[in-house]
Formats: sequence, C-alpha cells, structure tokens
Amino acid sequence: MKEYDKLADIQRDLWARSLSCSDLVDFYLARIEDHKDLNIFLEVYTEEARQKALEVDQKIEKGTAGRLAGLVLGIKDVICYKGHRLGASSQILGEFQSLFTATALQKLLDEDAIVIGHQNCDEFAMGSSNENSAFGPVRNPHDPNRVTGGSSGGSAAAVAANLCHASLGSDTGGSVRQPAGFCGVVGAKPTYGRISRYGLIAYASSFDQIGPITRSIEDAALLTEIMAGLDPHDQTSSSEKIGTYVDHTPQKDTYKIGYFEEVIQHPSLDAEIREQIEAWMERRRKEGHELVKLSFPLMSHMVPTYYVLTTAEASSNLSRYDGVRYGYRAPKAENLEELYVRSRSEAFGTEVKRRIMLGSFVLSAGYYDAYYGRAQKVRRKIQDQTHKFFAEVDFIMSPVSPGVAFNLGEKVDDPIEMYLSDIFTVHANLAGLPALAFPLGKHSSGMPTGIQLMANAFEEGELFSFSLTCKD
Repeated sequence: MKEYDKLADIQRDLWARSLSCSDLVDFYLARIEDHKDLNIFLEVYTEEARQKALEVDQKIEKGTAGRLAGLVLGIKDVICYKGHRLGASSQILGEFQSLFTATALQKLLDEDAIVIGHQNCDEFAMGSSNENSAFGPVRNPHDPNRVTGGSSGGSAAAVAANLCHASLGSDTGGSVRQPAGFCGVVGAKPTYGRISRYGLIAYASSFDQIGPITRSIEDAALLTEIMAGLDPHDQTSSSEKIGTYVDHTPQKDTYKIGYFEEVIQHPSLDAEIREQIEAWMERRRKEGHELVKLSFPLMSHMVPTYYVLTTAEASSNLSRYDGVRYGYRAPKAENLEELYVRSRSEAFGTEVKRRIMLGSFVLSAGYYDAYYGRAQKVRRKIQDQTHKFFAEVDFIMSPVSPGVAFNLGEKVDDPIEMYLSDIFTVHANLAGLPALAFPLGKHSSGMPTGIQLMANAFEEGELFSFSLTCKD
C-alpha cells in the first residue's frame, strides 16, 4: 500500500473505491506486528478496529460517513476510552478500565475515526524521552538506539513509523511537540482551554492540553478543529469562538515573526540546528515577512518555574492513587498507612516518585512562599511579557529542542540535563498559548530536526495557515 501523508488523499481513494477502511486497518495491523521491537503499542484493538472499519466502509457506500472516515488513530495511554484499559504506562493502575470516553476522543469517534490501540508513554506523562514507562522505552523509528522524546513518544513514533495515520497525545511542557520534533512529524498544542481535558489523566492541571500528532499540518488543523470547543464536563474549557482551522483564510499577506536572540545563540543549541533555523528565517525574509529580534530576560527562569509548578500540581493530582479504591494494592500491608506507603512505593516509578517528592517539598510549610508562591509570580510575569510580545509580532519562532533525539540511556542518570530538553517548549504551556512543531530538516546524524511556532491565544487558525506556507 502506498504511504499517505494526508487524510484528504486517503479519502480521495476511499471515495474512488480503490481503497477501503478495512484495507487500511489490515495494513496498519501488519505494520504494528512487524515493528513490535519499537515497543510503541501497549495494546492493539485488532478485532474492534476491523469491525469499525467495516462500519465506516458501509457509511461511505451510503454517503453518510463523517469527516474523519479513513483516519486510523492511536491514543496515548493517558486518555480515557470507555471499556478499554487505562494505565498511564504505570503499574499503579493495574488492570483498570475506563468508565467513560474523553470528550476530545469522543468528538473524533463521532466523525468516524477508527482507534487501533493505545500507545506507550512516559509514566503519568512525566518525562522527555519515553524511558520512564513501566513497560520499557519506546525506540525511535529513525534509529532504534535513540529515544523518541516524551512524554508522547509512543504516539509520535507510531505516526513516524506509519503504524497509524495520526495519534492523540497530551502536552504539559512540550510532550506533543518535542517527540514530534525528534520523530520528524507534526505536533500541535492548542491554547489552554481550547480542547477539553475531560478524560485526560491529570499531571499538572493548569498546564495539560490534549493535542494531535500527524504526518501533515493539514491533518493537525482538522483534528484540532473537530476537538475544539466548550465542554460542560471541563470548567477550564473555553467558550471562545472556534472559527475555521482547515482552509483558514489568512488575515495578512505578510507577517511579523519574532525570535529570541537568547534562544538562537543559546549555548545548548546544536550548531546544525542553528544553521537550519537561520536559513529558515532567511527564506521567510525573502518571502516578504519581517523577522523581529526580541529579548526575553526571563528565559532562564522558565524551566525552574515550570518544574516547581508542575511537580506541585502532580503531588496533589497523584494523591488519589492510594491502593484502596482501584489499581495496584500492596499485598503485604498490615495497616492503612502501610498500604498507602507500600502501594505507592512499589507501583510508582522512579521519576514519578521524584516529582511527587519535589512537589510535596515546594508545597510544604516554610517553603510554600519561597518556591511555589514565587514560581506563580514568575509565571504571571512570563505571561504578561509574552502577551506584550504579541502586540509587536504575529508569531514567535524557536527550535523545538536543543538537539536531535539522543541515545537511549544517555541522560537517565542526570535529571537536570533531561529537564533541559524542554527548554524551548515549556514557554507555550506557562503562557497557555498555542504552538505547532513541524519538520525543519535532517541532521548530519540522519535524525530529523524540528521548528516551532507559537501564536497568541486562540489564534490556531492563523498558526496553521501560516505554517502551511513554510513547508520548505
């Protein structure tokens, strides 16, 4: 079967009857089996996907198929799908099954998307390499000795390896965009509140957002448009008008693209990526766009601020996993306190325990104001300054990550070095703004490189339409 980058091309062949959804599902199932060594899927819904494919084929025959007919989708193991196992790639949830379906996923199902399975990720979405899963690391399709990025590494790797057409991930500090950059695909994080978080296992509630990982910007726009909107189940979801992200009419002929000199000249940025970014900027200048140099003294404060706040929220969110009501229960506990301690100690992984302890520390008496309170103030300053930037420019451009996908095990013993992998992506989550990562080029190592564009709040339409013009 030929390789499809756009759903529109799949649907063209479906409408012409030269392809069926059953053909697609069988093709992806075969590829999943052939690429088991990458450790991408935790569970494959073989018979269910085949049955759904038959149903969609019948709808196509009748002319009643939804907008996503022919889309074979994988879902990250933090997104609820009723009647299916949900584990957050952890041991703590055991054999727990979802009691309902996440709103974002349900909207895709309503448009005839076919879910083929759930995908490996960093445990509770905590990680930048997908090496923190209780089920082992995911391997990069471009080089199996390298990481995929995290935490949605399985979701990005699945799309890159053509094991499904698109995936649904979550982005707390770059967890959709960074693995998309490492795997050479497209990853979108919408404005905070643009897509409902109902049915997403919480890591840090004021940062988390569901986002698509695709092979094309067009499909990222389509999935975002369908998932967007107010949800009565999520009080943080926005009632802001959605507009059109697909075939969006640009508001301008030329745009102002901001960039931070501190980022382009950052000592951690790989020299080849810097050259590719500068070449990208020059191409935009020649097209008539204006490149605007910005200065952001708070750049060095973003990663510490992000980790103080997210770990604080994580320590609160993960307190519900106590071994009492569902999931793993320590077998040798002799009293309630021991049940709590043993269940969490035995079933949570090292990185999750590290972040819970850090979060508990910054929230503790005597340290709350010094760490958590101060981090909240810095976050507000970052938000305020970022909004001022968007009074000057239309987009802010940056690399996705300082380097290409690194080797498995390379940063496992150095948490600080691992956390710095998120240095260019956490900004969008701290500010609650939309950002899109898409392929930039190839590194001399053979690995893909990525570029990121961030837009003002609820400007997803402009972000997608402009990015489509930048596919060099």
